[in-house]
Amino acid sequence: MQVGETIENYLETLYILLKDQKQVRSVDLANAMNFSKPTISVMMKQLREKDMIATDDSGYLSLTDEGLAIAERVYERHVYLTDLLVRLGVNEETAAEDACKIEHVISQETFEQIRGYFDRDEKS
Repeated sequence: MQVGETIENYLETLYILLKDQKQVRSVDLANAMNFSKPTISVMMKQLREKDMIATDDSGYLSLTDEGLAIAERVYERHVYLTDLLVRLGVNEETAAEDACKIEHVISQETFEQIRGYFDRDEKS
């Protein structure tokens, strides 16, 4: 499913938080993204309606299979592109910022070709 940058950012941030801590609530997401609780609440409702996240009775968030697939795709791009830019000589902070921009607009085909090119180059 094709989703926009905003949704990708929310799902990726939730994914990262869930990797670091077992239980995440909306307030944790608000703090991590530096957004207000009402803003997060509106987006959490939209993501639940799109079946990308779930909330349990205690208010803990989880990614559905669809949400997880999107989050993993975006996170993989972010990590790979950040590493690639650093290897090219970009400082780490700028590389992470630029990777965050690139990860949302690059096609899967282009990403795979870039990854394949640099992975082949690394092996030779």
